[in-house]
Amino acid sequence: MDSRRPGDIPMTTIHIVGAGVAGIAAAVSLSDSGRKVVLHEAAGQAGGRCRSLHDPVLDRTIDNGNHLLLGGNHAAFGLLDRIGARDRLIAAAEPAEFPFLDLATGERWTLRPNAGPLPWWMLVPSRRVPGTRFRDYLALLKLLRAAPGATVGDRLDTTSTLYKRLWEPLAVAALNIDPKLGSARLMGAVVAETFMRGGAACQPFIARRGLSDTFIDPALAWLGKRGFELRTRARLRRLEVRDGRVAALEFAGDTVELAQGDAVVLALPPAGTAELLPGLTVPEAHTAILNAHYRLDRPATLPGGQIFLGLIGGTAEWLFARDDVISVTVSAADRLMDQSAGDLAALLWRDVAGACGLSEAMPPARIIKEKRATFRQTPADSEQRPGARTGFPNLSLAGDWTATGLPATIEGAIRSGNNAASLLLRYSSVERPGQPDIRASHRSPMDISQRA
Repeated sequence: MDSRRPGDIPMTTIHIVGAGVAGIAAAVSLSDSGRKVVLHEAAGQAGGRCRSLHDPVLDRTIDNGNHLLLGGNHAAFGLLDRIGARDRLIAAAEPAEFPFLDLATGERWTLRPNAGPLPWWMLVPSRRVPGTRFRDYLALLKLLRAAPGATVGDRLDTTSTLYKRLWEPLAVAALNIDPKLGSARLMGAVVAETFMRGGAACQPFIARRGLSDTFIDPALAWLGKRGFELRTRARLRRLEVRDGRVAALEFAGDTVELAQGDAVVLALPPAGTAELLPGLTVPEAHTAILNAHYRLDRPATLPGGQIFLGLIGGTAEWLFARDDVISVTVSAADRLMDQSAGDLAALLWRDVAGACGLSEAMPPARIIKEKRATFRQTPADSEQRPGARTGFPNLSLAGDWTATGLPATIEGAIRSGNNAASLLLRYSSVERPGQPDIRASHRSPMDISQRA
C-alpha cells in the first residue's frame, strides 16, 4: 500500500556525470534535497584536475597542479565548511602577504594588504609594490568597468612598474594567458572579490596535505554518509532524448533509464560536452599549465620562511614548499609543451636554485604537463561559454569553463556545480500541471550564476 499523501513527491535521482570538483560541488549541493545522487566518472578515481597522486620517482604524494586560494573565494570556503574540511587549508601568510623576487635583479618585496574590508593599504608606501604610487592603483577601476571585448592590456598600462611586478604575474596565474590578450572582465571579477575588499578577501591559502586530502576525500566521505553512489570507469557515450527531455544515459556496456523527474548534471570538459550535445557552443581553444616538483634532501624552505613565492624575470612563476618538496607552476605554458621533461626540469631548477640559494645539482624531479588546463580566456573565447541551462529541462551543465563570471579556477568550478544544482532543484521531481517552464536554448544567459 502506498503511504504517500496526495501531493507527496517520490524519490527521484539526479545523475552527475563527471567527478571533478564541479561535479562534486553539485553533488554536495544536492545531497539534502531528498533526491538520490549518483556520480559517474570515466576515470578510476574522482577529482579531475583537482587531485593528488603518489609519484614513484619522488616517492611522495604531489598535486597534479598547484593551487592558491584567496579569502574571497566564498564558494570554495562554503564547500569546505559544509564537508567539515576548512582546517585542511592553511593560511600561507598571516596577515596576508604576497612575497616576490625578481630573478634578474635579485630584488625582493612583499605586498601587504590591510586586514579590514577597505583597501587602504594602497595609500601606504610600505605595503605597496616598491616604486609604485597610490594613483597607479586607481587604474584597477578600469578593469572593474571593462567592456566585454576589452583585454587586460587594453585597460592597464603594461609598461608600468605595478603591472610588471604585480598585475602581470597575478593575471597570468588567474587567466592562464598573456594578460595583454586575456579578458579584462574576468580579471576584473577576481580583483573585485579580493584585492578591492581588503586583506581578509585576498588572504592566500594552500592545501595543507594536498588537493585530494582537502577537497576530494572529505567530500566523498561526507557524501557517503548521505547515501550517494559513485560509479568510476563509467564513460558516458550518448544522451538519449525523448519528448524534449533526457530519457536515458548510455555508458560503455550499460544504459541507465531515467524515470519521470530524474535529472542530469553534465560536469565534463567542453569538448566532451559538445560531443554529447551537438549544436552546443563551447570554448574550443585551450592553454597549458606546467608544474614541476623537486624532492630535496632536507625540509623545503623558501626565502623569508614563506610557503609560496612569486617570481619574475625567469621561467618559473610561483614556488610552493611543503615538507621536503618544492613545486613550481608556470601558467600560459604552451611555449614549453614540446620540450622534454628532462630539459624542463633542468630549466626550472635553475630558477628554484637561484631563488632559494640551493646547489645547482638537480634533485629528483617530476614534470606534469597539462596541455588543456583551461580554456583560452580571451574576450572572444569567453563569449563561447554556455550557461548552466540547456534546451532540456532535466539537464544542466557544470564546469569551470561554463559562464560563471570568473576565470577557470577551483572557485569557478565550485560555483558552476552550485549553479547547476540550483537549476535542477527548480525542476520538480514530478512534472505537474502549472510547473514553470525553465527550458532555454544552449546559448541562454547564465542568469543564476551571480546569485550562487
